[in-house]
Amino acid sequence: MSEATATLLISCPDQKGIVATIAQFLYQHNGNIIHADQHTDFSSGLFLTRIEWQLRDFQLSQAQLVEKWSAVAKGLGATWQLHFSQKRPRLAVWVTKQDHCLLDLLWRWQSQELPCEIPLIISNHSALAPIAEQFQIDFHHLPITKDNKRDQEQAQLGLLQKYRIDLVVLAKYLQILTPDFIRAFPNIINIHHSFLPAFPGANPYQRAHDRGVKIIGATAHYVTADLDEGPIIEQDVVRVSHRDEVADLIRKGKDLERVVLARAVRLHLQNRVLVYDNRTVVFA
Repeated sequence: MSEATATLLISCPDQKGIVATIAQFLYQHNGNIIHADQHTDFSSGLFLTRIEWQLRDFQLSQAQLVEKWSAVAKGLGATWQLHFSQKRPRLAVWVTKQDHCLLDLLWRWQSQELPCEIPLIISNHSALAPIAEQFQIDFHHLPITKDNKRDQEQAQLGLLQKYRIDLVVLAKYLQILTPDFIRAFPNIINIHHSFLPAFPGANPYQRAHDRGVKIIGATAHYVTADLDEGPIIEQDVVRVSHRDEVADLIRKGKDLERVVLARAVRLHLQNRVLVYDNRTVVFA
């Protein structure tokens, strides 16, 4: 198992001495920095950074670290997140009937590419229950209709609480979440079968084919109340030609969706994504 580390993600107004202040704080408590990255967004005046250090020989407990760092962060006017590598996030994967993204995530999880636990799969259809059984993961079938959507979302929230879920991954879950649900549980990643902002919404491959595009793409993003407009984590594209039919676009698109979603989930799990102003800095 890799050596235990802690990671800080920090956003604050740009000012002189930020890096020195953070480095001095960690040095004072015998912290050894192993990764450091930073970015200044001059349009917003924000300084954003990711700092990771070894916990071996570090002199503060987790509680002490939170207390002492909070005082330093206040002086910088910073918002921040603190993560410890020993804690493996717990994921719930949500699906409908398409299995390609689900299987890809589960294969990567099983081969320990993804540092997480996946104790729960939720679906509005029962078609993929055998996959959950194969991987020995609890499967909950919660059908969604216009009349029961609010009640089923409450049931979904109850399951997320029961299983202590940290992140929901929508692996081709073809339902729109309500703003109330997103407010109650905002940590959600979605895969969209289009290179957003092009062709948002439904049937992007048909619309892309009708438009005669030369590339198609896939986008992984955090979910917000604005449909398909959340902060983008990862994207990729593949070339298509006039010889490709809609079915060819869909086939190529599925390959992209698998890879793009896996990259986005891995980046999130490694605490490499910092959201600001509906955008992201990805410290890859």
